[in-house]
Amino acid sequence: MSEQLTTKVALIVREDLAMWQRLNVTAFLATGIAASAPEAIGEPYVDAAGRRYSRLLGQPMLVFSATRAQLQGAHRTALERGLTAAVYVGAMFSTGNDEANRAALRAENPEDLDLVGLAVRGDRKQVDKAVKGLALHK
Repeated sequence: MSEQLTTKVALIVREDLAMWQRLNVTAFLATGIAASAPEAIGEPYVDAAGRRYSRLLGQPMLVFSATRAQLQGAHRTALERGLTAAVYVGAMFSTGNDEANRAALRAENPEDLDLVGLAVRGDRKQVDKAVKGLALHK
């Protein structure tokens, strides 16, 4: 079985965010997972006219909705199980660049992150355990 079929990606966004925030967080988290898994990126896409398009992550990504407490629980499980993780905290909405985003995360209490989004990638069964009980985003 290929590596892409044995791994899974889950993106979890906090349910109380405005729609633009949910979409923004989802996009940022997806790039974090893609950057950490270059081996999972497929070949470029080419349409019938020969126009080339960017490569995409070659595996499904499921998007879930969660409360802050559920996000924190999924985060703990992901860390315990050694999953690749990308995080987005509330303070990052008020920053203007990547360096400020990293500083915002460093300023958080690591035991009580104000998570608004989390992405995890790893063994399918381990990812399933991290998202157990969460509903797919509607």
